[in-house]
Amino acid sequence: MKVLVLNCGSSSLKFQLFHMGQDDPLAVGLVERIGNEDAGLRYQPEGGDKLKEVLPVHDHQEAIDLVLKTLCDPQIGKIADPSEIEAVGHRVVHGAEEFTGSVLISEAVLRKLKECVRFAPLHNPPNILGIQASLWLMPLARQVAVFDTAFHQTMPPEAYLYALPYEWYEEDGIRRYGFHGTSHRYVAEQAARLMGKPFDSLKIITCHLGNGASITAIDGGKSVDTTMGFTPLEGLAMGTRCGDIDPAIPMMVMNDKNLSAKELDTILNKKSGMLGVTQGESDMRVIEDNYFDGVARDVLAMKMYCRRIKKYIGAYAAVLGGVDAVVFTAGVGENSPITRELSCEGLEYMGVEIDKKANDVRGEALVSKGAVAVYSIPTNEELAIALEAKMILEAE
Repeated sequence: MKVLVLNCGSSSLKFQLFHMGQDDPLAVGLVERIGNEDAGLRYQPEGGDKLKEVLPVHDHQEAIDLVLKTLCDPQIGKIADPSEIEAVGHRVVHGAEEFTGSVLISEAVLRKLKECVRFAPLHNPPNILGIQASLWLMPLARQVAVFDTAFHQTMPPEAYLYALPYEWYEEDGIRRYGFHGTSHRYVAEQAARLMGKPFDSLKIITCHLGNGASITAIDGGKSVDTTMGFTPLEGLAMGTRCGDIDPAIPMMVMNDKNLSAKELDTILNKKSGMLGVTQGESDMRVIEDNYFDGVARDVLAMKMYCRRIKKYIGAYAAVLGGVDAVVFTAGVGENSPITRELSCEGLEYMGVEIDKKANDVRGEALVSKGAVAVYSIPTNEELAIALEAKMILEAE
Protein backbone atom coordinates (compact mmCIF):
# COMPACT_ATOMS: atom_id res chain seq x y z
CA MET A 1 0.00 0.00 0.00
CA LYS A 2 1.30 3.45 -0.93
CA VAL A 3 0.22 6.34 1.30
CA LEU A 4 0.80 10.03 0.57
CA VAL A 5 0.99 12.24 3.67
CA LEU A 6 0.10 15.92 3.24
CA ASN A 7 0.61 18.76 5.72
CA CYS A 8 -0.91 21.94 4.31
CA GLY A 9 0.00 25.31 5.79
CA SER A 10 -1.32 28.69 4.72
CA SER A 11 1.42 29.08 2.08
CA SER A 12 3.21 25.74 2.18
CA LEU A 13 2.69 22.04 1.55
CA LYS A 14 4.90 19.37 3.10
CA PHE A 15 4.57 15.88 1.70
CA GLN A 16 5.97 12.36 2.06
CA LEU A 17 5.17 9.23 0.10
CA PHE A 18 5.36 5.91 1.95
CA HIS A 19 5.29 2.32 0.81
CA MET A 20 3.78 0.76 3.91
CA GLY A 21 5.96 -1.90 5.45
CA GLN A 22 9.05 0.28 5.37
CA ASP A 23 9.66 3.23 7.68
CA ASP A 24 11.72 5.35 5.29
CA PRO A 25 9.67 7.36 2.77
CA LEU A 26 9.94 6.85 -0.97
CA ALA A 27 10.05 10.61 -1.41
CA VAL A 28 9.87 13.77 0.67
CA GLY A 29 9.32 17.36 -0.31
CA LEU A 30 8.00 20.82 0.27
CA VAL A 31 6.15 23.37 -1.83
CA GLU A 32 6.64 26.81 -0.32
CA ARG A 33 5.43 30.34 -1.01
CA ILE A 34 2.15 29.05 -2.46
CA GLY A 35 0.27 31.94 -4.05
CA ASN A 36 3.39 33.53 -5.54
CA GLU A 37 5.03 33.53 -8.94
CA ASP A 38 8.32 32.55 -7.33
CA ALA A 39 7.04 29.61 -5.30
CA GLY A 40 9.51 26.81 -4.70
CA LEU A 41 9.56 23.03 -4.86
CA ARG A 42 12.04 21.02 -2.83
CA TYR A 43 12.05 17.31 -3.49
CA GLN A 44 14.19 14.31 -2.65
CA PRO A 45 13.40 10.80 -3.84
CA GLU A 46 14.74 7.81 -1.92
CA GLY A 47 18.26 7.13 -3.11
CA GLY A 48 18.27 10.19 -5.34
CA ASP A 49 19.60 13.74 -5.37
CA LYS A 50 17.79 16.73 -3.94
CA LEU A 51 15.87 18.89 -6.39
CA LYS A 52 15.07 22.56 -5.96
CA GLU A 53 12.94 24.46 -8.46
CA VAL A 54 11.35 27.92 -8.57
CA LEU A 55 8.04 28.25 -10.44
CA PRO A 56 4.59 29.84 -10.04
CA VAL A 57 2.15 27.99 -7.77
CA HIS A 58 -1.10 29.91 -7.30
CA ASP A 59 -3.05 27.74 -4.85
CA HIS A 60 -3.04 24.45 -2.96
CA GLN A 61 -4.64 22.55 -5.84
CA GLU A 62 -1.77 23.58 -8.10
CA ALA A 63 0.67 22.63 -5.36
CA ILE A 64 -0.74 19.11 -4.99
CA ASP A 65 -0.91 18.74 -8.78
CA LEU A 66 2.79 19.68 -8.89
CA VAL A 67 3.54 17.10 -6.21
CA LEU A 68 1.76 14.36 -8.17
CA LYS A 69 3.51 15.27 -11.42
CA THR A 70 6.85 15.18 -9.62
CA LEU A 71 6.10 11.83 -7.98
CA CYS A 72 5.15 10.44 -11.42
CA ASP A 73 8.09 11.94 -13.31
CA PRO A 74 9.83 9.19 -15.35
CA GLN A 75 13.28 10.38 -14.21
CA ILE A 76 12.86 11.31 -10.53
CA GLY A 77 9.42 9.99 -9.59
CA LYS A 78 8.53 6.99 -7.46
CA ILE A 79 5.20 5.99 -8.99
CA ALA A 80 3.95 5.61 -12.56
CA ASP A 81 0.48 7.00 -11.97
CA PRO A 82 -1.44 8.75 -9.13
CA SER A 83 -3.81 5.75 -9.01
CA GLU A 84 -1.01 3.84 -7.24
CA ILE A 85 -1.70 6.01 -4.17
CA GLU A 86 -4.32 4.11 -2.19
CA ALA A 87 -4.61 6.55 0.71
CA VAL A 88 -3.85 10.16 1.52
CA GLY A 89 -3.26 11.04 5.17
CA HIS A 90 -3.96 14.69 5.99
CA ARG A 91 -2.62 16.42 9.08
CA VAL A 92 -5.48 18.46 10.55
CA VAL A 93 -4.59 20.72 13.46
CA HIS A 94 -7.91 20.96 15.28
CA GLY A 95 -10.74 18.49 15.60
CA ALA A 96 -12.37 20.10 18.67
CA GLU A 97 -14.58 17.60 20.52
CA GLU A 98 -16.00 16.31 17.25
CA PHE A 99 -13.10 13.99 16.50
CA THR A 100 -11.53 11.66 19.06
CA GLY A 101 -9.52 9.74 16.47
CA SER A 102 -8.54 9.62 12.83
CA VAL A 103 -11.43 9.37 10.36
CA LEU A 104 -12.14 8.52 6.76
CA ILE A 105 -13.12 11.79 5.08
CA SER A 106 -16.68 12.16 3.78
CA GLU A 107 -18.90 15.12 3.00
CA ALA A 108 -20.24 14.96 6.55
CA VAL A 109 -16.72 14.99 7.97
CA LEU A 110 -15.81 17.96 5.77
CA ARG A 111 -18.81 19.89 7.09
CA LYS A 112 -17.71 19.22 10.68
CA LEU A 113 -14.14 20.22 9.84
CA LYS A 114 -15.41 23.56 8.61
CA GLU A 115 -17.24 24.02 11.92
CA CYS A 116 -13.88 23.55 13.69
CA VAL A 117 -12.29 26.46 11.79
CA ARG A 118 -13.29 28.88 14.58
CA PHE A 119 -10.91 27.04 16.92
CA ALA A 120 -7.93 27.18 14.53
CA PRO A 121 -8.57 29.97 11.99
CA LEU A 122 -4.95 30.03 10.80
CA HIS A 123 -4.41 26.29 10.47
CA ASN A 124 -7.65 24.46 9.65
CA PRO A 125 -8.57 26.42 6.47
CA PRO A 126 -5.40 25.37 4.58
CA ASN A 127 -5.82 21.82 5.94
CA ILE A 128 -9.32 21.78 4.42
CA LEU A 129 -8.06 23.26 1.12
CA GLY A 130 -5.57 20.40 0.89
CA ILE A 131 -8.30 17.83 1.49
CA GLN A 132 -10.59 19.35 -1.14
CA ALA A 133 -7.78 19.52 -3.71
CA SER A 134 -6.81 15.89 -2.99
CA LEU A 135 -10.39 14.72 -3.44
CA TRP A 136 -10.44 16.39 -6.85
CA LEU A 137 -6.98 15.28 -8.03
CA MET A 138 -6.98 11.77 -6.52
CA PRO A 139 -10.59 10.57 -6.67
CA LEU A 140 -9.60 6.91 -6.33
CA ALA A 141 -7.57 7.37 -3.16
CA ARG A 142 -9.18 7.17 0.27
CA GLN A 143 -8.68 10.37 2.25
CA VAL A 144 -8.00 10.18 6.01
CA ALA A 145 -7.88 13.08 8.49
CA VAL A 146 -5.42 12.73 11.39
CA PHE A 147 -5.87 15.32 14.13
CA ASP A 148 -3.28 16.98 16.37
CA THR A 149 -5.93 17.23 19.08
CA ALA A 150 -7.38 13.70 18.93
CA PHE A 151 -4.88 11.95 21.24
CA HIS A 152 -5.72 14.38 24.04
CA GLN A 153 -9.46 13.67 23.95
CA THR A 154 -8.92 11.06 26.68
CA MET A 155 -8.15 13.78 29.25
CA PRO A 156 -10.65 13.83 32.13
CA PRO A 157 -12.81 16.94 32.68
CA GLU A 158 -10.74 18.04 35.68
CA ALA A 159 -7.75 18.28 33.33
CA TYR A 160 -9.35 19.89 30.28
CA LEU A 161 -11.74 22.36 31.90
CA TYR A 162 -10.74 25.88 32.93
CA ALA A 163 -12.01 27.52 36.11
CA LEU A 164 -14.17 29.88 34.07
CA PRO A 165 -17.97 30.27 33.81
CA TYR A 166 -19.14 26.78 32.88
CA GLU A 167 -21.40 28.09 30.13
CA TRP A 168 -18.28 29.21 28.24
CA TYR A 169 -17.49 25.54 27.82
CA GLU A 170 -21.05 24.47 27.12
CA GLU A 171 -21.85 27.25 24.66
CA ASP A 172 -18.45 28.15 23.17
CA GLY A 173 -16.33 25.03 23.58
CA ILE A 174 -13.69 26.81 25.64
CA ARG A 175 -11.50 24.10 27.18
CA ARG A 176 -8.00 22.66 26.92
CA TYR A 177 -7.61 20.70 23.69
CA GLY A 178 -3.87 20.12 23.47
CA PHE A 179 -1.73 19.74 20.35
CA HIS A 180 1.21 17.72 18.97
CA GLY A 181 -0.87 14.65 19.78
CA THR A 182 0.44 12.57 16.87
CA SER A 183 4.03 13.20 17.98
CA HIS A 184 3.37 12.55 21.68
CA ARG A 185 1.72 9.21 20.98
CA TYR A 186 4.36 8.12 18.45
CA VAL A 187 7.38 8.72 20.70
CA ALA A 188 5.62 7.25 23.74
CA GLU A 189 4.96 4.07 21.76
CA GLN A 190 8.60 4.03 20.69
CA ALA A 191 9.68 4.37 24.34
CA ALA A 192 7.51 1.39 25.27
CA ARG A 193 9.13 -0.57 22.44
CA LEU A 194 12.62 0.30 23.69
CA MET A 195 11.63 -0.70 27.23
CA GLY A 196 10.17 -3.97 26.01
CA LYS A 197 6.91 -3.31 27.85
CA PRO A 198 3.27 -2.91 26.77
CA PHE A 199 2.38 0.70 25.98
CA ASP A 200 -0.78 0.46 28.08
CA SER A 201 1.19 -0.58 31.18
CA LEU A 202 3.41 2.52 31.44
CA LYS A 203 3.38 6.02 32.87
CA ILE A 204 5.25 8.24 30.40
CA ILE A 205 5.96 11.98 30.19
CA THR A 206 6.68 13.13 26.64
CA CYS A 207 8.40 16.46 25.93
CA HIS A 208 7.91 17.70 22.35
CA LEU A 209 10.37 20.58 22.16
CA GLY A 210 10.56 22.50 18.91
CA ASN A 211 9.79 26.10 18.03
CA GLY A 212 6.39 25.16 19.41
CA ALA A 213 6.61 22.97 22.49
CA SER A 214 4.38 20.91 24.75
CA ILE A 215 4.56 18.20 27.39
CA THR A 216 2.04 15.40 27.87
CA ALA A 217 1.33 13.00 30.74
CA ILE A 218 0.43 9.56 29.37
CA ASP A 219 -1.05 6.90 31.64
CA GLY A 220 -1.69 3.45 30.24
CA GLY A 221 -1.43 4.67 26.66
CA LYS A 222 -3.82 7.60 27.17
CA SER A 223 -3.18 11.32 27.43
CA VAL A 224 -4.36 12.52 30.83
CA ASP A 225 -2.91 16.06 30.80
CA THR A 226 -0.99 18.31 28.43
CA THR A 227 0.52 21.78 28.57
CA MET A 228 -0.97 23.39 25.47
CA GLY A 229 -4.55 24.43 26.01
CA PHE A 230 -7.37 26.10 24.09
CA THR A 231 -4.64 27.28 21.71
CA PRO A 232 -0.95 26.38 21.27
CA LEU A 233 -0.04 29.51 23.27
CA GLU A 234 -0.42 27.95 26.72
CA GLY A 235 2.20 26.02 28.66
CA LEU A 236 5.95 26.04 28.02
CA ALA A 237 8.01 29.05 27.01
CA MET A 238 8.65 28.58 23.28
CA GLY A 239 10.55 30.13 20.41
CA THR A 240 8.21 33.10 19.99
CA ARG A 241 5.24 32.19 22.24
CA CYS A 242 5.03 33.27 25.86
CA GLY A 243 3.46 30.14 27.35
CA ASP A 244 1.87 30.43 30.80
CA ILE A 245 1.44 34.00 32.05
CA ASP A 246 -0.82 35.85 34.46
CA PRO A 247 -3.97 36.56 32.40
CA ALA A 248 -4.17 40.04 33.90
CA ILE A 249 -0.96 41.06 32.11
CA PRO A 250 -2.47 41.30 28.60
CA MET A 251 -5.37 43.38 29.87
CA MET A 252 -3.06 45.82 31.63
CA VAL A 253 -0.71 46.11 28.65
CA MET A 254 -3.58 46.63 26.22
CA ASN A 255 -4.82 49.48 28.37
CA ASP A 256 -1.43 51.08 29.10
CA LYS A 257 -0.07 50.84 25.56
CA ASN A 258 -3.39 51.28 23.73
CA LEU A 259 -2.99 47.98 21.86
CA SER A 260 -5.70 46.23 19.87
CA ALA A 261 -6.54 42.58 20.48
CA LYS A 262 -4.87 41.72 17.16
CA GLU A 263 -1.68 43.59 18.09
CA LEU A 264 -1.53 41.86 21.47
CA ASP A 265 -2.13 38.46 19.87
CA THR A 266 0.84 39.09 17.57
CA ILE A 267 3.06 40.01 20.52
CA LEU A 268 2.12 36.97 22.59
CA ASN A 269 2.45 34.50 19.70
CA LYS A 270 5.23 35.96 17.55
CA LYS A 271 7.29 38.38 19.64
CA SER A 272 7.50 36.70 23.04
CA GLY A 273 9.10 33.48 24.32
CA MET A 274 12.84 33.17 23.69
CA LEU A 275 12.65 35.93 21.08
CA GLY A 276 11.27 38.35 23.65
CA VAL A 277 13.69 37.46 26.43
CA THR A 278 16.81 37.60 24.24
CA GLN A 279 15.44 40.61 22.33
CA GLY A 280 15.99 39.09 18.93
CA GLU A 281 16.75 35.35 18.90
CA SER A 282 14.28 32.47 18.77
CA ASP A 283 16.52 29.74 17.35
CA MET A 284 17.45 27.47 20.25
CA ARG A 285 20.62 26.38 18.45
CA VAL A 286 21.92 29.95 18.54
CA ILE A 287 20.69 30.48 22.10
CA GLU A 288 22.46 27.29 23.16
CA ASP A 289 25.74 28.45 21.59
CA ASN A 290 25.38 31.82 23.31
CA TYR A 291 24.60 30.06 26.60
CA PHE A 292 27.95 28.29 26.49
CA ASP A 293 29.61 31.59 25.54
CA GLY A 294 28.09 33.21 28.63
CA VAL A 295 25.89 35.77 26.85
CA ALA A 296 23.81 36.99 29.79
CA ARG A 297 20.40 37.30 28.17
CA ASP A 298 20.73 33.94 26.41
CA VAL A 299 21.83 32.28 29.65
CA LEU A 300 18.69 33.68 31.27
CA ALA A 301 16.50 32.51 28.38
CA MET A 302 17.97 29.00 28.52
CA LYS A 303 17.40 28.76 32.26
CA MET A 304 13.81 29.99 31.92
CA TYR A 305 13.15 27.53 29.09
CA CYS A 306 14.46 24.51 30.99
CA ARG A 307 12.98 25.52 34.34
CA ARG A 308 9.48 25.50 32.83
CA ILE A 309 10.12 22.04 31.34
CA LYS A 310 11.37 20.75 34.69
CA LYS A 311 8.36 22.20 36.49
CA TYR A 312 5.94 20.36 34.23
CA ILE A 313 7.85 17.07 34.42
CA GLY A 314 7.53 17.26 38.20
CA ALA A 315 3.88 18.25 38.04
CA TYR A 316 3.01 15.45 35.65
CA ALA A 317 4.87 12.89 37.73
CA ALA A 318 2.51 13.93 40.53
CA VAL A 319 -0.53 13.69 38.24
CA LEU A 320 0.52 10.22 37.11
CA GLY A 321 1.43 9.03 40.61
CA GLY A 322 4.92 8.11 39.44
CA VAL A 323 6.69 7.84 36.11
CA ASP A 324 8.40 5.05 34.19
CA ALA A 325 9.93 7.12 31.41
CA VAL A 326 10.55 10.68 30.26
CA VAL A 327 10.94 11.24 26.52
CA PHE A 328 12.51 14.23 24.77
CA THR A 329 11.67 14.71 21.10
CA ALA A 330 11.38 17.19 18.18
CA GLY A 331 14.06 19.60 16.97
CA VAL A 332 15.29 20.75 20.39
CA GLY A 333 14.36 17.71 22.46
CA GLU A 334 16.22 15.16 20.35
CA ASN A 335 19.18 17.38 19.37
CA SER A 336 20.09 19.37 22.48
CA PRO A 337 21.92 17.46 25.22
CA ILE A 338 22.19 20.59 27.39
CA THR A 339 18.41 21.14 27.27
CA ARG A 340 17.81 17.58 28.45
CA GLU A 341 20.46 17.93 31.15
CA LEU A 342 19.20 21.24 32.57
CA SER A 343 15.56 20.13 32.37
CA CYS A 344 16.26 17.00 34.44
CA GLU A 345 18.76 18.59 36.84
CA GLY A 346 17.47 18.35 40.40
CA LEU A 347 14.98 15.57 39.66
CA GLU A 348 17.26 12.82 40.97
CA TYR A 349 15.04 12.49 44.04
CA MET A 350 12.30 11.04 41.81
CA GLY A 351 14.61 8.71 39.91
CA VAL A 352 15.30 10.99 36.95
CA GLU A 353 19.07 11.14 36.55
CA ILE A 354 20.88 12.06 33.34
CA ASP A 355 23.99 10.11 32.34
CA LYS A 356 26.12 12.94 30.91
CA LYS A 357 28.20 10.64 28.73
CA ALA A 358 25.18 8.83 27.28
CA ASN A 359 23.37 12.16 26.92
CA ASP A 360 26.06 13.51 24.59
CA VAL A 361 24.08 12.29 21.60
CA ARG A 362 21.59 13.31 18.94
CA GLY A 363 18.92 10.87 17.90
CA GLU A 364 17.51 7.77 19.58
CA ALA A 365 19.21 6.86 22.85
CA LEU A 366 18.71 6.04 26.51
CA VAL A 367 20.34 9.04 28.21
CA SER A 368 19.77 8.25 31.90
CA LYS A 369 21.20 6.10 34.68
CA GLY A 370 18.42 6.41 37.26
CA ALA A 371 15.33 4.35 38.02
CA VAL A 372 13.29 6.38 35.51
CA ALA A 373 14.28 5.84 31.89
CA VAL A 374 15.00 9.09 30.03
CA TYR A 375 15.07 8.84 26.26
CA SER A 376 15.93 10.99 23.29
CA ILE A 377 13.64 9.75 20.51
CA PRO A 378 13.23 11.40 17.09
CA THR A 379 9.61 12.03 16.26
CA ASN A 380 8.14 10.94 12.94
CA GLU A 381 4.71 12.50 12.60
CA GLU A 382 4.52 11.76 8.89
CA LEU A 383 5.06 8.03 9.40
CA ALA A 384 2.55 8.09 12.27
CA ILE A 385 -0.02 9.73 9.97
CA ALA A 386 0.65 7.13 7.26
CA LEU A 387 0.19 4.31 9.78
CA GLU A 388 -3.08 5.89 10.97
CA ALA A 389 -4.36 6.09 7.40
CA LYS A 390 -3.44 2.45 6.79
CA MET A 391 -5.18 1.39 10.01
CA ILE A 392 -8.37 3.27 9.11
CA LEU A 393 -8.50 1.65 5.68
CA GLU A 394 -7.85 -1.84 7.03
CA ALA A 395 -10.59 -1.40 9.66
CA GLU A 396 -13.23 -0.78 7.00
